[in-house]
Amino acid sequence: MPIKLDDTMAKFLAQAIGDGAIPLVGTSSKAGDPQISPKGTVAVFDEDTLCFWERSYRTSYEALAENPKVVIYYRNPARIKEVPYRNAAIRFRGVARVTTDEAARERAWALSPKAEQDRDPQRKGAAILVRIDRVEDLGGDVIMQRD
Repeated sequence: MPIKLDDTMAKFLAQAIGDGAIPLVGTSSKAGDPQISPKGTVAVFDEDTLCFWERSYRTSYEALAENPKVVIYYRNPARIKEVPYRNAAIRFRGVARVTTDEAARERAWALSPKAEQDRDPQRKGAAILVRIDRVEDLGGDVIMQRD
């Protein structure tokens, strides 16, 4: 089954920061040291890609250079009756990369909530694109997976 991130996923990710349900990005260094970081800018970039704006340039950014595999965890208990997945949770697994393409940077920036944009007024951050390989619910059941 192909990856096709849909409007429902895009809507809930866009509402995440306002709902106080900020997605968590899990990375791991080459040595396997795990790191979880909240990223209020996670958004659907296109049908098989998520993006986020990395402004801190700390552990997660460093880990991506060593090991591009990531997991992005979204859970919003306030919308449990609306999110069509088990316990209103979605895990996105994929491979991340920093993009220097100006059009992609502009799109990732435009998809970021204003509150997050205000924290990086000079746009010194990096646009991270995550090619999604698998989407799971909280129980690990596969919602979609790259062929």
